[in-house]
Amino acid sequence: MVILDYGSGNLRSAERAVERAGADVEVTADPHAALEADGLVVPGVGAFSACMEGLRSVSGEKIIGKRLAGGRPVLGICVGMQILFERGVEHGVEAEGAGEWPGTVDRLEADVLPHMGWNTVRAPEDSQLFAGLDADTRFYFVHSYAARTWDLDSGLAGQQPKVTWANHGQDFVAAVENGPLWATQFHPEKSGDAGAHLLRNWLNTLA
Repeated sequence: MVILDYGSGNLRSAERAVERAGADVEVTADPHAALEADGLVVPGVGAFSACMEGLRSVSGEKIIGKRLAGGRPVLGICVGMQILFERGVEHGVEAEGAGEWPGTVDRLEADVLPHMGWNTVRAPEDSQLFAGLDADTRFYFVHSYAARTWDLDSGLAGQQPKVTWANHGQDFVAAVENGPLWATQFHPEKSGDAGAHLLRNWLNTLA
């Protein structure tokens, strides 16, 4: 298991969480290791454009694309999820994303930002990511931007994407399961037992 080190994200926190969930973890920017690992975690915090600059500096978008072309699992977290979309808009500045999913990440319309703290999500009944978790389970969010629409009907590996929603002022995409490409807007590594359960669900798909 590799956590991609591209200068963004709470790498040690993510490393500890994935280890707690039962995986052997390496934090690295080495492209060979990232391509060959059973699973690749792409964390991210901060601005969309800065994360994309960091990702490109280690050819991370190419690594993600190659893994997905081969059906190899990738998990994006927080801004590591946002950069999977076509573009992000922050403070009027538009940045190109990795383009794995159509759509734009932009500012939430809410009275209080950032959206910081615990919130519930609305997962599809057949979700593998949220299997075994109650509907009132809460996860930890820290963000002001999100994908507010979902525009992809057919997904990777010929599977219809499973989209999980949350609400803060308005609905936004909280998680996606799209063939080998899964992602969460919230932080599993900061979500206690619920986050550990969710990470184990992901790890169990890698076998």
